[in-house]
Amino acid sequence: SSTLATTFSSGNPGEKQIVTTDLRQKCTDSHTGTSASAPLAAGIIALALEANMNLTWRDMQHLVVRTSLPGHLIAGDWKTNGVGRRVSHSYGYGLLDAGAMVVLAQNWTALGPQHQCVHTMLAESRDVGNKLVFSKSVDACWGRPEYVRSLEHVQARLTLSHNQRGKLAIHLISPLGTRSTLLFPRPNDYSSEGFNDWAFMSTHSWDEDPQGEWTLEIENMAPHERDYGVLSQFTLILWGTGPNVVNPSSPDFPRPSNNSCKTFDAQQICIECSPGFSLFLQGCVKLCPPGFTSGPQLLNLSLENWVDLSSVQACLPCNSACLTCSGTGATDCLSCPPHSHLVLTSCLHQNQVQRKSPLAPGFQGEKVESEATGQAADHSSGEPKEPPALRVAPPTQLPVIIAVLSCAFILAAFAGVFFLLQLRSGDASVAWRTKLPSVFAETRRTRAGFGLSFHRRRERKTRICYKGIPTVWADEDTMVYGSDSDSEDVDRHGERTAFIKTQSSL
Repeated sequence: SSTLATTFSSGNPGEKQIVTTDLRQKCTDSHTGTSASAPLAAGIIALALEANMNLTWRDMQHLVVRTSLPGHLIAGDWKTNGVGRRVSHSYGYGLLDAGAMVVLAQNWTALGPQHQCVHTMLAESRDVGNKLVFSKSVDACWGRPEYVRSLEHVQARLTLSHNQRGKLAIHLISPLGTRSTLLFPRPNDYSSEGFNDWAFMSTHSWDEDPQGEWTLEIENMAPHERDYGVLSQFTLILWGTGPNVVNPSSPDFPRPSNNSCKTFDAQQICIECSPGFSLFLQGCVKLCPPGFTSGPQLLNLSLENWVDLSSVQACLPCNSACLTCSGTGATDCLSCPPHSHLVLTSCLHQNQVQRKSPLAPGFQGEKVESEATGQAADHSSGEPKEPPALRVAPPTQLPVIIAVLSCAFILAAFAGVFFLLQLRSGDASVAWRTKLPSVFAETRRTRAGFGLSFHRRRERKTRICYKGIPTVWADEDTMVYGSDSDSEDVDRHGERTAFIKTQSSL
């Protein structure tokens, strides 16, 4: 009974299955199980969120319940719950309807805060026997902050012992007669551990009024004379929403009465109630309606020659920011109206900018400028403006500037390295074109980037070979030149020098 709705999956044998992509760049037409149905549900929910980005998980569940349809789903346990909806243990409220969910989501008003009402149902242990039926009426925490007016989920927390728990079936019946099966019998479950503070949940009574008599049934589906079991704990937990607005025609609105009036004025109008009651609409009520809270009210009673200034207990309206409250201040809120959020005990209005879909990039600047203009207009007119923290801050250009400068620096560095390499390669080409490399001692200048240069002097011991030189000269080519005076030795070798010049000219 915890199943809320359904999407397509494998179906029965012989029916078509889900077609989707598969491994190794292939497709499959046999996708089954929750691996197939869960992505379908996620996609439909994403469409609803695209239509209304402010939907909460509870808003989404309400949309699912209100739009899902039984369709052609076949099950033997379809029933109509207390508010007229068809529901099944096999399919929940039916198939998800993407189109209907999107349409309903567009104008959906956010729910109020979720309330939790806890009732301890069982005062003493009960024997299960072949069948245990236990009933008790609850008020759904009426008159308290946790009051649940409209039910969402209901939980039955049970502590139950049994020699074979698989024989048991557990049912929960709501005040409006909706019967939910919390646990089906399981013939292969032979455990004797029972259930220890086990929470069984049902969604079949969604939107029902939980006030009234709830019935728990525990039945042994395969009874045996040796079977035994004891129910030692039964706690009913109601989850849902409180009253939305104060409506005098609503059954939630208390009817003032003079039966508990303590003092009347000269016109027989009640001005003071008995202890335990509060003054409301010239009558007395036990509990103040939603939107009001009980507190002291000054009573100005004129009697002939004197005035009695005293206070009486009366229902006082909540602060305008609160939906329900525990006091009259703005920080005494218990719940908030739509489009407001409860933060600690205060209601903060949800910024209208946050509730709109994100703008396209091309319109972002215009939107921010428009908001800034509107803010200035509101300030000049004296109207309160929204907190600056909730406004959209203009986009900064700092990351763009940093990126541009970084790119420029990298390009400049590459250009410098390239230019340096070009200079070095130019020097090498000039040296290659020289007819004969200098064989004398020379001063070498080493250049580096960023305007730095270094001088170094070294002696070169060079072996010079030319094509066509007789082999007899080859061993004589190894010479050491230490100074400019060594050039005289070169001139003495006339024949060899002439041969070298001839070879060089060629």
